[in-house]
Amino acid sequence: MGKKIKKEVEPPPKDVFDPLTIESKKAATVVLMLHSPEEEILAKACEAIYKFALKGEENKATLLELGAVEPLTKLITHEDKIVRRNATMILGILTSNNDVKKLLRELDVMNSVIAQLTPEEEVVIHEFASLCLANMSTEYTGKVQIFEHGGLEPLLRLLSSPDPDVKKNSIECIYNLVQDFQCRTTFQELNAIPPVLDLLKSEYPVIQLFALKMLGVITNDKKSQAMLRDSQGLDHLIKILDTKELNDLHIEALSVVANCLEDMDSILLIRQTGGLKKLLAFAENSTIPDIQKNAAKAIAKAAYDSESRKLFHEQEVEKCLVTLLGSESDGTQVAASQAISAMCGNAGSQDFFNTQGIPQLVRLLKSDNEEVQEAAALALASLTTCNPANANAAAEADALGPLTSTLSSKRDGAVANAATVLMNMAMQEPLRAAVQSQDVLQALIGPLGSANTVVQSKAALAVATTVCDVEARAELRNRGGLEPLVELLHSKNDEVRRHASYAIMVCAGDELTATELYRLGALDILEEISLSVRRKNKFSEAAYNKLLNHNLSLKYSQTGYLSSSNIISDGFYDYGRINPGTKLLPLKELCLQEPSDRRAVLLINNESVDGSLLMEDKSSDLSYRRSISSSSSLRRASKEKTTSLFSTGFGSPTELKSEPTSGRNTVLSKSATKEKGPRKGRGKKEEEKVKEEEEVLAIPKLTGESSPEKEWYPPPDPHFCTYVYDVTRSILPVTNVKEQVEVLAKYVAEKMGGKIPKDKLPDFSWELHISELKFQLKSNVIPIGYIKKGIFYHRALLFKALADKIGVGCSLVRGEYGRAWNEVKLLDPSWKGVTGAFSAPETWIVDLMFHPGALMKSGGREANLYQFL
Repeated sequence: MGKKIKKEVEPPPKDVFDPLTIESKKAATVVLMLHSPEEEILAKACEAIYKFALKGEENKATLLELGAVEPLTKLITHEDKIVRRNATMILGILTSNNDVKKLLRELDVMNSVIAQLTPEEEVVIHEFASLCLANMSTEYTGKVQIFEHGGLEPLLRLLSSPDPDVKKNSIECIYNLVQDFQCRTTFQELNAIPPVLDLLKSEYPVIQLFALKMLGVITNDKKSQAMLRDSQGLDHLIKILDTKELNDLHIEALSVVANCLEDMDSILLIRQTGGLKKLLAFAENSTIPDIQKNAAKAIAKAAYDSESRKLFHEQEVEKCLVTLLGSESDGTQVAASQAISAMCGNAGSQDFFNTQGIPQLVRLLKSDNEEVQEAAALALASLTTCNPANANAAAEADALGPLTSTLSSKRDGAVANAATVLMNMAMQEPLRAAVQSQDVLQALIGPLGSANTVVQSKAALAVATTVCDVEARAELRNRGGLEPLVELLHSKNDEVRRHASYAIMVCAGDELTATELYRLGALDILEEISLSVRRKNKFSEAAYNKLLNHNLSLKYSQTGYLSSSNIISDGFYDYGRINPGTKLLPLKELCLQEPSDRRAVLLINNESVDGSLLMEDKSSDLSYRRSISSSSSLRRASKEKTTSLFSTGFGSPTELKSEPTSGRNTVLSKSATKEKGPRKGRGKKEEEKVKEEEEVLAIPKLTGESSPEKEWYPPPDPHFCTYVYDVTRSILPVTNVKEQVEVLAKYVAEKMGGKIPKDKLPDFSWELHISELKFQLKSNVIPIGYIKKGIFYHRALLFKALADKIGVGCSLVRGEYGRAWNEVKLLDPSWKGVTGAFSAPETWIVDLMFHPGALMKSGGREANLYQFL
């Protein structure tokens, strides 16, 4: 390799170093001289460039374009002290330019700059090297490079420098560095709080300000709070707050105090030194909004600790907060409201705010600033939760109107808080009517459809506490509030699903609302939730059961159990057991199906329908047309006519009517006998009418038009109507419940084929009888009264249906292999007449098969044999 040829540098013009004459056109020449090997030229060139750069940002950009930065990064480590000093000065001021900072990061010169912070270097070098680092630390990458090259420790050492500029640059750089968590950890390890506290004594406000800002960042950590306390830092802060001349530092000092108040030991220390009272008086008497705001924030932070709340209450912090609520500053009002909310964990504070805080908070609900509304609603929510007295106070302060208006706020927090207050008020029965009168339910419909899960949850809870009566549920139903409530069941948020389920459980308290919820698919969704281990909850199960109580046919098919409070009504049908998730077909659809080998559907129906309506309905049914055309005469026995009419699955025949109000129904055979004479007089007219109908049916429908659909009625059951009349007349008057049960059991057994010995049970041809009924009725649906040979599940259903009609409490339980039984609760007769004795009712199984009327103790051997063998 050849030797390097040393490049000759021409001597510069005589006036080129004159800082008064250097211009952009001469700057390029000066920049070239940065490559000179002569120290004197380098020193003078750096001095000239420094003066040139000081003139403005444009000159800094010019120097960057001319390539001055890269040679300067080499000169900061030059052997000559003057060259090194001048180069460092230039880099210090050039780094205010973002492009220069970017280039320095790429050149990776951080190690060289940090090396200039050694104690051996001049103060001027310390000043501009720390300035360079302060400028570089404003960006994340620069902070990382400074920290990784160990810049934090030498910067902390410079805090004790005698030069104020060095201190200012160093503390500014450290403040930027400690924004990062890793730097804060290292800061604590270096025990750096004492030198920072010393800066609070500086006579330069900018240094004090940066020191306070830095303390405000690091004291967010518990360990740093303890370090500040142990270093007597709190005394320094209180002294600053006591000094009026330092009012420009009060805001930042309060921020540090606010962090320290999260530490219980710090609060005790401030209290012992009288600093807590000074702090509250300072906040209350200050005329600077930001100081009041920060003071309230400090109280709010500390008040989340129970011991702190106790100390604050002893210092009568409530008076200070109420005063701050009256501030004209929105920020102070917000902070004071948040502090009141935090103080609500103390019972004494809640009592204080009952008269001296709630009226002011209600006034803030009417503020034009929605953030103020949100904070005021938060405070009211905290004050009224589990506190009826405060809920009443809010109502007396006319909070209902503003709270209802707040439900339409654009801020989700405000809506959620307002809904919480309304919920707390509606939980008080005397206030509920007042809440309902404010159109709260209408206002809650919007929040129910919110995209915010907290709003959804609180709105659902508010609905649940408001719709505790039929009128309120009707209002919610009529205003369309049930649909968004049902939609919340699909939520992936556990709390939203739980509260929506709770609201639906309350809404299902009446038949009409439950029917609408069923129509909207609430039952299907709740059933789906119940099948999920992760999504189900106690409220979803309760809501599901509550809705099932309004659809006992589905409940019995799914659960196999009806309690004594589940009263079977007309239209109930037992389809048999269905698996979870399986849909239960409606009764009308089952009635219109053709008979099949599937288990018969048992129907309970004690209602009758107008005969004229039925004739019109039947004339449109194809199966009925076939029965008409094959009939030779209309003068048949009533039983025969009733059987043919059931092929349609429609209402009761004309000949069978129940007494309209007394509940007494004529027995089928008696009805036929009594009406035999009059029927002869009508026979000819009826025959002519049927012939006309047959002629109409014979005409082909070419237009494709069909008659309007008639109202559908379940198949009638005159036999069951008779049963109801009989038991109402003969068993209802019996005063002893046990006797009622026994007599009813015997009656049911008699109507279902009588007593059956256990060994004769296989010969009891009930299956053939059921098949014949299905064929005769041309349907799988069989009214219970038509069954004359019934086994366990037929008899148990009939017993339950009749018992419900006369008010005898009993449950219905489905077993396996066609078993079903009834359970009744009776008091032990041995306790009768014993003074002061009380015994819980015992459960008994009613025998309807082998020894009708016998009662078997639940869990006993006989009961087990009856239930399972």
